[in-house]
Amino acid sequence: MVDAILGLQWGDEGKGKIVDYFAPQYDVIARFQGGPNAGHTLYVGGKKVVLHQIPSGAFHENTLNLIGNGVVLDPVTLRKECDTVASFGVDVRKNLFISQRTHLILPTHRALDKASEISKGNDKIGSTLKGIGPAYMDKTGRNGIRVGDLLDKSFTTSYIKIRLKHQRLLDNYNFQEDISQWEEEFFEAIDFLRSLNIVNGEYFINDKISQGKKVLAEGAQGSMLDIDFGTFPFVTSSSTTTSGICSGLGIAPQKIRDVMGVTKAYCTRVGSGPFPTELFDETGEELRKLGNEFGATTGRPRRCGWIDLVALKFACMINGVNKVIMTKADVLDNFKKLEVCTSYEVDGKESKEVPFQMTRHSIKPVLKEFDGWNCDTTQMTKAAELPEKMTQYVKFINEYIGANVSHISNGPGREQIIDVNK
Repeated sequence: MVDAILGLQWGDEGKGKIVDYFAPQYDVIARFQGGPNAGHTLYVGGKKVVLHQIPSGAFHENTLNLIGNGVVLDPVTLRKECDTVASFGVDVRKNLFISQRTHLILPTHRALDKASEISKGNDKIGSTLKGIGPAYMDKTGRNGIRVGDLLDKSFTTSYIKIRLKHQRLLDNYNFQEDISQWEEEFFEAIDFLRSLNIVNGEYFINDKISQGKKVLAEGAQGSMLDIDFGTFPFVTSSSTTTSGICSGLGIAPQKIRDVMGVTKAYCTRVGSGPFPTELFDETGEELRKLGNEFGATTGRPRRCGWIDLVALKFACMINGVNKVIMTKADVLDNFKKLEVCTSYEVDGKESKEVPFQMTRHSIKPVLKEFDGWNCDTTQMTKAAELPEKMTQYVKFINEYIGANVSHISNGPGREQIIDVNK
């Protein structure tokens, strides 16, 4: 049995905390896509921890964690994270496993990412410059190096070959930056990576399923950043939707049971790209301030706006979401009026569909106003305690998107989650 937790917006929905909350109910947490551009924030013993590569179940002693083949792995980032996790007394060699088929991010991938983004000028897509796009390009171009290759004596030869190929591309960009320090760190991290549990990931995960173990598939980024269904070309390089679970872990579709989608009570986006409900006024600034909306990976200020139900319903549809977890509901505690987007005005015509190419149209959100609840919800622990106006807000969202909010997060703490059904 496999359940999934994935993002329904443009990432940054708070998936790390949600996975951490549900982790004790599962035997295995498995990351199925993305790279170190993910920033899953947890609070462990009152301390903030941001995980970029290691699954968010790392701090649960009896939970195994798998980095699946759909992930692209930066050994340097992984090593630093392992050191952080170990500082909390967690033995990563006991509960962390890495698929042989996982592709590696090389120093030259990072250089190519930076050179490509600089060359785009005003047309930048907002890359995190972690080398993720170039690594996925090598994967689909059948040139990549995988974790399993580390165990082969020809690894160094393979690395030199792909490095020379990348250098020719960098020369075309006239990229002059010295990456020798990056390479030194990379090879030190490679030696560390060899000491971890490198497994045949698809057999590992399917064996656990056949044993009756409970598996939670953890997504990174969000559905609106999906390579196929997101706001292309301002998207990530992997499949962030439910379909990515099958290709990113090697499991069959019928093994997936619950699909839990995570959404904020409003919307945010980092970097460039369409954002129909974005607010450029004092309300947007207030959302950013109250929600502490700065990227966990990049530190960049997030663009903020009202919740977009057109995009949210679309995300629920393509993922088959049957449970929705709403995060940061408490950020709306101080607003007298709230708005939600119920349709788009696309080139002057009203529509409830996400356009194929948002950047080619003039899109204005059609908004419905709600009264705010104007009270502190952060100390509430039961659904019955929630203010009536919040309940009405959530009910409207449930009816619009065709999926029910099952949990509401009302603060950053691990315990600040309300089960709506209790």
